[in-house]
Amino acid sequence: MPVLSTLLHATTFSRPFLSTLVPSIALAFTIQGAVAVPSIIAQTERFYDLSGSLTYLSCTALSLYLPTIRARHAAAAGGAIKPAWPSILGALRGVSGAGLNWRQVVLSAAVSVWATRLGTYLFQRISADGSDSRFDDIRQSPPKFLGAFFAQATWVSLCLMPVLALNALPVSLFASLPAAVGVTDLLGLLLYVGGLSFEVVADRQKNGWVQEKKEKKHDEDFLTRGLWGKSRHPNYFGEATLWSGIATVAGGVLVSGSGQVGMGLAGWGILGKVIAAGVCGVSPAFVSFLLLKVSGVPMSEGKYDKRYGDREDYKKWKRETPMFIPKL
Repeated sequence: MPVLSTLLHATTFSRPFLSTLVPSIALAFTIQGAVAVPSIIAQTERFYDLSGSLTYLSCTALSLYLPTIRARHAAAAGGAIKPAWPSILGALRGVSGAGLNWRQVVLSAAVSVWATRLGTYLFQRISADGSDSRFDDIRQSPPKFLGAFFAQATWVSLCLMPVLALNALPVSLFASLPAAVGVTDLLGLLLYVGGLSFEVVADRQKNGWVQEKKEKKHDEDFLTRGLWGKSRHPNYFGEATLWSGIATVAGGVLVSGSGQVGMGLAGWGILGKVIAAGVCGVSPAFVSFLLLKVSGVPMSEGKYDKRYGDREDYKKWKRETPMFIPKL
C-alpha cells in the first residue's frame, strides 16, 4: 500500500522511540482537525467532547500497535515472514513473545476505560442540554472554534504522554524489568482506581441531584451533599488523581535503565531520568493546571459566584468545603 509506505517512511526517525511517539501525536491533531471542519460549518459543539474521547482511543491504539505494523511492513517488503500481532491476553499472563508488556496493556486499557466513560457521559449531557455554555462566545467565530479543537488535540497529547512514551519502548527492553507488580506499579494503579472511582461517584451524585431537581424533589440551587460536601469539585480532583496514577506506573519504567535505553537517553545520567520523569509528570501537571486555572474550576466557580455569591448558605459552603483536595 503506497500510502501506508509513505506514512511509515515519513515518520521513521533515527530513534525508534520517536517513530511511535510523533505519529501518535500527529494523529491527535489530524482527528481534531477533521472533526473541526464540519463542526465549524454547522456551528455546533455537539461532537466536541465525543471527538476528544475518540482521539484518546485512537492515539492509544496506534501507539500500542504501530511498532508491530512497522515490523510487519518491513518483513513484507523484504519477503520475510511477518511477525505475529501482539497478544493482549498473553501480555497480561506474562507469556514470552506476546509482543507487549502487561504494563503497556494495562495503562492503555486504563485510558480507554476513562475516555469511553467520560466521552459517553459528556455526549449524553450535551444531547440532553442541547448546548455547552463553554462555547457560547466562540461557536460563531471559526478561528476561535478551530483553536478549541486544536487545544483539545494538545490536551490529548500531553495527557497521553506517559502512555505514548511507554508504548513506544521496544518490548524486548521490558525483559529486564520485574515481571511482577512493583511499588510504582501498585501505587500508580491504586491512584488510578481511586481517582476514577471518585470521578464516577461525583458525576453520578451530580446527575442524580439534577434529576431530582427536575422532578421537584428538592429546590436546592447547588449541590453540597455526598462528595460535593467534601470538595467543591470532587470530579476534577478524581481526574487529576487518576492521571497521576497513570504517570506513576509509566514513570517507574521510563526512569529505569531499560526505559532510558528505549528513550535514547542511556548515558545521560541524572538528566536522562529527569527528562523521563518530566515526560510522565507533564500529564498530571497539565491536567491540574487546566482544571484549576483554565476551563474547570474558574469557569464553574465564576458562574456560581455570579449567581449565588451574595447568599450566606453559599458563602458557608465555600468557607467550609475545600475547593479541590477533599476533606476526610
